Amino acid sequence: MRQKTSPVGEDHRATPFELFFDLVYVFAITQLTGSMARERDADGVFRGLLMLALLWGTWSGYTWLGNHSRADGGLLRGGMVVAMAAMFVVGLTIPEAWADGPGAFVLVGAYLVVRWVHLVVFAVAADGDTGLRRQIAITWLPMTASAALLVSGTALGSWTQVLLFAVALVVDWAGIYLTARNGHWRLRSPAHLTERHGLFLILAIGESVVAVGVGAAGRPISAGLLLAAVLGIAVAVCLWWLYFDVVAGAAERRLRGVRGEEQVMLAVEAYTYGHFPMIAGILLTALGVEGVVAHAGEGAPLGVFSALALHGGVALYLVGHLLFRLRTHRTLGRRRPAAACAVLAAAPVAAVLPPLVGPAVVVAVLAALIAAESRPPREQEWARTRELRGSSARRGTDYVALREGGR
Repeated sequence: MRQKTSPVGEDHRATPFELFFDLVYVFAITQLTGSMARERDADGVFRGLLMLALLWGTWSGYTWLGNHSRADGGLLRGGMVVAMAAMFVVGLTIPEAWADGPGAFVLVGAYLVVRWVHLVVFAVAADGDTGLRRQIAITWLPMTASAALLVSGTALGSWTQVLLFAVALVVDWAGIYLTARNGHWRLRSPAHLTERHGLFLILAIGESVVAVGVGAAGRPISAGLLLAAVLGIAVAVCLWWLYFDVVAGAAERRLRGVRGEEQVMLAVEAYTYGHFPMIAGILLTALGVEGVVAHAGEGAPLGVFSALALHGGVALYLVGHLLFRLRTHRTLGRRRPAAACAVLAAAPVAAVLPPLVGPAVVVAVLAALIAAESRPPREQEWARTRELRGSSARRGTDYVALREGGR
C-alpha cells in the first residue's frame, strides 16, 4: 500500500512545490503593502502588521509540516493545494478585511480553512508518533479559541474587530509557544528549516523591489525618479546582504550543533517567532520606498509617514537581527544596535527634507555597517600577524616584506 506521506531525512532541502506554495503569500503581502499605502496612517500600519502576523503563523505551520514529510507528493501536496486556494482568497479579501460587508467573513473563513487543513494533514503525517500527535491535538485548543475571537471580531467590526484580532493572535501564538516546550515537536532537517526561512526573507525583500515599480507607475522618467529607483534597489541589496552574508550561515551551524528539545526550541524561538520582526521590518521598508519613489523630484518634503515607514522599517529589521543573534549566539554586538539607532534618529530629519535624502542616509548607514562587518575580526588579524612572523623566522625572510605581501 502506498504511503500517504513520505518522512524526510536530516539533509532534506526545500522542494520546488514549496516555492510554488509561497507565491500566494507573495500576493497577500503585496495586497497588505497596497492597503497600508492607501491608508497612510498609524492605524492602517497596525492593522497591516496584525494581518501579516496572522499570515506568518500559517506559513510557519506549513514550513514545519514540510520539515516532517515531503511536501511534493501524496496527501501533503493535496492538502497544500487546498491551502493555496484558501490563502489566495485571503489575499483577495485583504482590502476588505476591516470594512463592513461580507469580505471580512470570507477572509476569516478562508484563513481558518488554511489552519484546519494544516492540522489535519499534520496529524495524518504524524502516524505512529504518539508524542507529536498529542502535540497537534493540544494545538487545536488555542487555535479554536483564536478562531472564536476572529469570528466575533468580524461580527462586531470597528475597533472591536482590531482588538479581538490582536487578542486572537496572542492566544494563538502564546498557546503554541507554551505547549511547544513539552518537547513533542520534531525538527527533522535543520537545513530545510533555515533554507525555507531564508527563501521567504528573499520574497519579502522582493516586495521592496516591487515597491519601486509601484511608486514609479504612471510617472514620467526623470533624473530624480531614476535616482530614487536606484536608491530603492540599493536598500533592498543591503537588507539581503546583512542577512545572507554572515547571519544565515552562522545561525544554521548553531542550529545543527544542538540536538533534541534544545534544537526544537532554538528553531521555534529563533525562526518561527524570531524572524517575524525582520519580515515586518522589510514590509515597512517597502512601504517607505514606495513613498520615496512616488514623490521623487517633487519640491515637497518626504513627509512623516514615508520617513517613519522607511527608517522605522530598517531599524525594526536590524532589531530583528539583534533578537535573532541573541537567541542563537547569546550575544548582541555593538555595530547593529548603533546602526539601528542611527537610522531611526535620522527619520525626523528625512521627513522634512526632499524624498531622496531618506533612502540615501539609509544606504549610507547600512553600507558603512556592511563594510565594518566585512573586515576580519581583530583576533583574526593578530593570528595572521603571528602566522607571518612564524613563517618569517622559519624561512629567514624579511618579516616586514612578508607582512606587506600578505595584505
